[in-house]
Amino acid sequence: MLIFPSHESMTVGAKVETVERIRGTWFNRIPSDRHVSDFAAAFRKRLPGPRAMGWTLTAVFFVVYTVVSVLRNDRMLNAGYDLGIFEQAIRAYAHGQAPVVELKGPGFPLLGDHFHPILALIAPIYRIFPSAVTLLVVQAALMALACLPLTRWAHRTVGPLTGLAVGCGLGASWGLAAGVTKDFHEICFAVPLLAFSVTALGQRRWWAATAWALPLLLVKEDLGLTLAAIGGYIAWQGLRERRQHPTARRGFPFLLGIAVALLGVLGTAVEILVLLPAMNPRGGFDYWHQMPGEASPSGGLAGLASAGLHLLWPPMKWLLLFMLAAPTAFFGLRSPLTLLCVPTLAWRLLAGNEHYWQPNFHYSAILMPIVFAGLIDVLHRRPEVVPPRRRRKILVFSAAFTAVTAAVYPLHDLVLPSAWRTPAHVRTAERLLARIPDGDTVASSNRLAPMLTGRATVSLVCFGTGPDPAAPTALPADPPRWVVSDRHDPTVKTPCPVDLTHRMLRLYRAHGYVQVAEEDGITLLRRP
Repeated sequence: MLIFPSHESMTVGAKVETVERIRGTWFNRIPSDRHVSDFAAAFRKRLPGPRAMGWTLTAVFFVVYTVVSVLRNDRMLNAGYDLGIFEQAIRAYAHGQAPVVELKGPGFPLLGDHFHPILALIAPIYRIFPSAVTLLVVQAALMALACLPLTRWAHRTVGPLTGLAVGCGLGASWGLAAGVTKDFHEICFAVPLLAFSVTALGQRRWWAATAWALPLLLVKEDLGLTLAAIGGYIAWQGLRERRQHPTARRGFPFLLGIAVALLGVLGTAVEILVLLPAMNPRGGFDYWHQMPGEASPSGGLAGLASAGLHLLWPPMKWLLLFMLAAPTAFFGLRSPLTLLCVPTLAWRLLAGNEHYWQPNFHYSAILMPIVFAGLIDVLHRRPEVVPPRRRRKILVFSAAFTAVTAAVYPLHDLVLPSAWRTPAHVRTAERLLARIPDGDTVASSNRLAPMLTGRATVSLVCFGTGPDPAAPTALPADPPRWVVSDRHDPTVKTPCPVDLTHRMLRLYRAHGYVQVAEEDGITLLRRP
C-alpha cells in the first residue's frame, strides 16, 4: 500500500520519487509493446507448420461448406436450374452416356450449352453415391481445397499469423460462400486450379503454374481467356528477368508465356466458334446476345463510348469491384497478379445480363484466390509498402470485413436454428414426390426438380410444343407420365413463368391427366 505524505512537507525530490513509485506500481501493469510482441511470438510458436495449417483449414472449411450446402438443399433452396441440370449430365456420364439434359429441353446435349467435359471426373463417385448431395459434397471439397496452397504460401513467405489470416479470410470470403451454397456449378473445378496456379506464379514456378492452369480449358469456354492472362503474366515476368539479368536467363519464361497465352485464346475461340455450335441444337453459341456488341449495335467511336459507359454503369458494378478489393484492405490491388481477374470481370461487366453484375453471382468464387494471392504477393515482395505495423492493420481489416460479410452470406446458416429444421412445406413435397416410382418420367417445377433428377427423367412443367415455344399449345412430343407443380416456387420468372406453368397444367388436365394429390400448393397429376 502506498502512503502519501502531506503536500506541504514534501520536497521537490520527494515528489518526483513518489510519482515514479506510482508509475512503477500501476502504469507498468499495462502491457508494453514488448509484452505484446512476446505474446504474439508465443502464439506463433503454437501455430502448426505450413502444411499442417493448410490441410487443417481445408478440412475445416470442407465441413463448413458441406453442412451449409446440405442444409440449404434439405430446405429446398436449390433448383433444377442449376443443380438438377448438372446432376442429369453427371448421371449420364456415370452410365457411359452423352450428357443429355431434359431440363434444358427435349434431348438437349449440355455440351452445346457450355463446354465443361471436366464434369466427367465426378461420374465414378456419382455411380457409387447417386444423389444430388454427391455434387454438393464434391463442390465443397474442391472449393475448400483452394485454402491449401495460399495458406502454405503465406505461412512460408510472410509468417504463420499471416498464413492463418489468409487461409481463414479466403475460406470464409463472400465469393466462396456465394459459390458453394447455391446449387452446383462447373466453376468449382476452376477455384482450386486457379489457387494452385497463382501460388506457383507468385513463387516463380512457371511450369507448375502452367500445368495447373491448362485444365481450365475443360472447365468452361471463357476460362481460356484467364489461361491467356496467366500466359501473359509469365511472359511479362520473363521480360523483366531478362532485363534485370541478361546473362542469367535465356528467355524461356517469355516463350512459355507466349505459348500459353496463344493456347488460351485459341482454345476459347475453338470452343465458342466450333465445338459449342456443333453440339448445340440451334447450331450456334447461345450467349452471343449477351455480349456488348449485341447490346449496343452502334459502331465507331459512339459504339466504343457506349461500351465504356456500360462497363462502369449502373452503380451495382462499383459495388462488385468494391467487394472484390475490400477483403485485402485494397492492398491486393498493388500486385500485378490481381490483373488475372480482368478477363472474367470484363465479360461480366460488359454483358447485358444484370445478374452477372451482382456480387452474389457464383462466378465471383473464381476471383477470390486471385485476390488473396495479390495480397500475399504484396506482403512478401514489397515490405517497404507494408511494414509489420501496417501488415497487422491490413490483416485486422481483412478479418473484420470477412466477419461482416459472413453474417450476410449463407455461412451464417450454421448458427440459425431455423436452418436446422425441415420446413413443413418440404416435408409435404417429399411425401408427395415419394408416390412417383423410380425410373419414371416427370414434368416438374424448378424447385422440385433436383429432388427427382437422381431417380427419374425430369423435364420442366412449362415445356410443350406448338408454333411459338414461348406459348405452347400442345403437350410435349413425348408426354411425361407424371406432372408436379409447386405454386409456392419462388422462381416465377425463369425458367418457368407463372402464366406458362398454368397454361401447361390446363393442357395436361384437358388431355386426361388425373389429379392424384393437391396439398400445400403442390399439385401432382398422373397420366392415365
